[in-house]
Amino acid sequence: MKTIQGPALFLAQFAGDEAPFNSWDGITKWAADCGYKGVQVPSWDARFIDLARAAESRDYCDEFKGVAAANGVAVTELSTHLQGQLVAVHPAYDDAFEGFADPSVRGNPKARQAWAVDQVKLALTASQNMGINALASFSGALAWPFVYPWPQRPAGLVEAAFDELAARWLPILNHADECGVDICYEIHPGEDLHDGISFEMFLDRVNNHSRANMLYDPSHYVLQCLDYLDNIDIYKDRIKMFHVKDAEFNPTGRQGVYGGFQGWVNRAGRFRSLGDGQVDFGAIFSKMAANDFDGWAVVEWECALKHPEDGAREGAQFVKDHIIRVTERAFDDFADGGTDDAANRRMLGI
Repeated sequence: MKTIQGPALFLAQFAGDEAPFNSWDGITKWAADCGYKGVQVPSWDARFIDLARAAESRDYCDEFKGVAAANGVAVTELSTHLQGQLVAVHPAYDDAFEGFADPSVRGNPKARQAWAVDQVKLALTASQNMGINALASFSGALAWPFVYPWPQRPAGLVEAAFDELAARWLPILNHADECGVDICYEIHPGEDLHDGISFEMFLDRVNNHSRANMLYDPSHYVLQCLDYLDNIDIYKDRIKMFHVKDAEFNPTGRQGVYGGFQGWVNRAGRFRSLGDGQVDFGAIFSKMAANDFDGWAVVEWECALKHPEDGAREGAQFVKDHIIRVTERAFDDFADGGTDDAANRRMLGI
């Protein structure tokens, strides 16, 4: 068994224009002060990282990691959630996702997609330069508008969407393999890879690519009423990254999974700060330890109610309290009477 690393913090939700959240030096000092040992970096945020330089210069990467280390945290992974989203965008979402792209490619879906693919590849190369073996991402989505089968979906529609999604990602996955980096897709509503079955549909089409893996986040499964503990056992060989995020689902006679178009505060299912929701993290950390997960436990703070800085500080301690330092011996070794083959045969009467 292996001990999970952590706690770490995903910085995307904390980036801002005011100190200490507007610079790499400032935010890493703040994260360490909150009790974190690592940080996951949003690769699209130029306040923290120059992604193009990180892809071309190991010296830059050493300096980047050096600043973090001097402030008391390690760089755990890079994230390409926003760029990965743009690898595949259904036209219904063109306007909604324009803000994720560089201004030079906005209004041009083909150029935007090419830019997104290049961005993910740059992040993979940068990860290699930093000695990091996993990259967080979204898959993007072509079939998501048709997730509910009404009106009836034409035969072959979903299959065509997944064929295209796989064709777009396969060259990126091959580049990931060249870099020695796993792409960990966050299994997330809004993405075509939103549950186990959809992940398997994708995996089949990329020939079970060894670099196509999962970012496990139980909060998204709670809101889908999916068994998030069974999911760990099913996909333990593909789970290479872990977001520690809480959620609650409280259906009523008026709303359920779909939320009635309400904002986050008024939805039956909503994200909560760690310890304020319904996720059984004791069971999750136990399964992770039993399954030899030795990656980072990364807090992703999202809460409809609590202030983010309070959630961050509480989250660091929450993860510390849940990480299991795995045992190196059996609890009943004191009663070991010793054995050999002959003794075993005598005990069996053979």
